Amino acid sequence: MKVFETLGDVVQSKGQEIGPSEWVTVTQEMINAFATTTGDEQWIHVDPERAAKGPFGRTIAHGFLTVSLIPRFISTLFEIKQKSTGVNYGLNKVRFMAPILSGSRVRAHGTLAEATEVSGGMQFLWQLRVEIEGQDKPACVAEWLIRRFPVKD
Repeated sequence: MKVFETLGDVVQSKGQEIGPSEWVTVTQEMINAFATTTGDEQWIHVDPERAAKGPFGRTIAHGFLTVSLIPRFISTLFEIKQKSTGVNYGLNKVRFMAPILSGSRVRAHGTLAEATEVSGGMQFLWQLRVEIEGQDKPACVAEWLIRRFPVKD
């Protein structure tokens, strides 16, 4: 895990890849819970028997489940010691490059692409790549915007 003392130190890392994060195993239970929460219960995600006969040979994670794992990946990619709070500002250019089969392990790498001052804080644009263990093609690539605001004691 990369440790930054201040938001300014994060800015100084621009262009440097950080990571990888810790591995996360995408279980069928996670996929089922996500399906229930979102209402996306398509058989390719939740019916292992039918999915075994489908194009991937077993169930696959939702693309949006992959995106929803970003905070989990980030929590093991880096830490900022300076007291601050983060606000998710959105995503750009999200692409799902390869399916995540149930039971697969995934992790992320991040590169700070941009750092911009915003009123009272910083906006960071992180380029993220989610890899699947044992595969060359990433599961997902995305640009994630987060705003960080220093917290005063």
